Amino acid sequence: MHRPRTTLLCAAVLAATALAAAPGPGPSPTPTGDPLARFYRQQITWGRCVEPGPADMRCGTLTVPLDYARPAKGTVDLVVSRIPASGPHRRGPLVLNFGGPGVPGVATLAVAARSFADLRESYDLVAFDPRGVGQSAPISCGGALATAGTGTTADQQLQSLRATATACERHSGPVLPYVGTANVARDMDVLRQALGRSRLDYLGFSYGTRIGAAYAAEFPHRTGRMALDGVDNLTEPLTEQARVTAEGQQRALDNFLTWCTHRPDCVYGTNARTAKDRVRALIRNLDAEPLVGHDGSQFTGQDTVVAIGAALYAQANWPLLADALARVERQHDPSGLIELAGAVAPDPEPPYEPDPTPSGSGGTGGVVGTAEVPADNMDAALIAVNCADDPDGRRDGSTAAVIREILSLQAEFQAASPVFGPAQLGTVLACYGRPAGSDFVRKIDRPGAPRILLVGTRGDPATPYRWTEETAARLGNVTVVDYKGDGHTGYGASACVRDKVNAYLVDGTLPHGTRSCPAGE
Repeated sequence: MHRPRTTLLCAAVLAATALAAAPGPGPSPTPTGDPLARFYRQQITWGRCVEPGPADMRCGTLTVPLDYARPAKGTVDLVVSRIPASGPHRRGPLVLNFGGPGVPGVATLAVAARSFADLRESYDLVAFDPRGVGQSAPISCGGALATAGTGTTADQQLQSLRATATACERHSGPVLPYVGTANVARDMDVLRQALGRSRLDYLGFSYGTRIGAAYAAEFPHRTGRMALDGVDNLTEPLTEQARVTAEGQQRALDNFLTWCTHRPDCVYGTNARTAKDRVRALIRNLDAEPLVGHDGSQFTGQDTVVAIGAALYAQANWPLLADALARVERQHDPSGLIELAGAVAPDPEPPYEPDPTPSGSGGTGGVVGTAEVPADNMDAALIAVNCADDPDGRRDGSTAAVIREILSLQAEFQAASPVFGPAQLGTVLACYGRPAGSDFVRKIDRPGAPRILLVGTRGDPATPYRWTEETAARLGNVTVVDYKGDGHTGYGASACVRDKVNAYLVDGTLPHGTRSCPAGE
């Protein structure tokens, strides 16, 4: 899951036929007279994707109601992609969600299909851009996020947040009030039916675990094999999520520094405790006296925090982070940190093995989708979805009340992480000036779906392991894979995790209780 980064107070010609559905149970019937029946009667026509990807990847559109309570109010067209199974024994489609909120499924599958080659032997790989994201009626704030919360006084900063919320409404169109996870979960059920299945098989990462849990709660008898990796929080308000995330980021940084100080070339020597002090000193010094790049831009301590936090998403980045910190400490050269942040920013998600330069999706003629996605779509969707799912976040209030709240939380966030706590405290007002969110996600509780596989990583900086434990208690009927490693999610980092997830999704092998995967395996 991503934390909002707001500045605050402190696919060719259309195929002649659709991809053949794999043998197996057919779609569930829709009652006659149901106002949603026309959506559930859809069949997807597959054509060439606008996103370059594997040669056999195809795309199509799925129409869903803007508002499920009032289906006549309008519709949203979702772009869906599909890569057919490569092996002879096919189970049908596996829907994947790569996280966010705000990460486009179609573009991600296009470049990351090779990471799921083992699953592809049995499954068609299916991804979609959720409503408001990527090519599916993308929302935008028209560039206003870049200046959200700016001003020289608290009043001006709050006015800026209200103005940003208004700009997001103006540039996003009618889909903005309907981007929450409850609607995305219902969209997935329409997709399940369009794919010709009575049950949905699903693999979700990070925020994708929230979608999966919501689907299982809403449609327990239509839930098939479901694996959730990097388990998101279902119960805590954004303020508490931010504090716990700061703790997770600090734990990940501590693990990195312990690793670094066991290397002969670590710029911070051999003492992990003093290494923590030196990182904090670096941040303070750069905030007081930023480094100036060749283009005249300034690199501050808070830029350092962003770069370090981004690098911690994958343990594979640790050598690069160690080198970047050495360069800034010894040579006053921030280029390594800037490169690290740019490689995974603006909103890093689970690491995947990128395919070689993807090819076009074959053929010529009509193309499904559009390449015109607003530059700020990921950030705009991130904040909009998180706010839509949170009924408790501060939406308004006097300047004095806001200042009192921020001041009352400072010590708590500083204790959670002296490095990441101050920045995470800024997310307390991420929803300021926006409508109240839904409590749907908060109400998820023991949905009665088949057993679900949860994967939690002990050193995860974005979805701390405690959320896996809390969600396991909420859902009840689960098996937990406890990955002792570092980085965000386990599937891409651990062969042990990957084997357990694949064994369940392909063969149905799912023991009870908790199973462990050691770090580095």
